[in-house]
Amino acid sequence: MNTMVRRLVLDVLKPHLPTILDLATALAKVSGVTGVNLSLDEVDQQTESVKATIQGENIDYDGVEDVIKNFGAAIHSIDEVVVGREIVKEYETLQER
Repeated sequence: MNTMVRRLVLDVLKPHLPTILDLATALAKVSGVTGVNLSLDEVDQQTESVKATIQGENIDYDGVEDVIKNFGAAIHSIDEVVVGREIVKEYETLQER
């Protein structure tokens, strides 16, 4: 089965070095990735928690995972995934208000 991954939002724990600029640049080179947004969420003495939003046409998840591991980082969770021919907009429901 070929699942077309269009967007990933990951919670990533990484060491201070390499920087998020270095990580973003490396993630942007993964097959299928057209854009990367890394946001620093939390910092402690040894690590940084980063929200990674990765978008593309057919993102190679294994490639993303390999880059993150090669940077000495770990994926804590997959917080969002969008698959299919188009990106579906998420709408707020009445229960969420």
